[in-house]
Amino acid sequence: MSSSKFSDEFKQDAVAQITERGYPVREVSERLGGSAYSLYAWKKKFAKASSGEAEKDAEIRRLKKALARVSEERDILKKGRHWERHGSERQ
Repeated sequence: MSSSKFSDEFKQDAVAQITERGYPVREVSERLGGSAYSLYAWKKKFAKASSGEAEKDAEIRRLKKALARVSEERDILKKGRHWERHGSERQ
């Protein structure tokens, strides 16, 4: 897996298989037809760049989770108000 043979995008995808999807380096290197040494080098190269991305991704996941919780709470409150308005009319 010489460095001139593969694009940076390919290398990042290969590293993502290891870091994000949890595949062993050996398995990925065999599947891609290259050396584990190259993958470790790519991992080191892109780790610095991806650490900021990983932090952003984690923050996005956290915010989406919080938004889902708040949206659910809002929907529950809306249903409660609707029930109070229409429930008192029935009595």
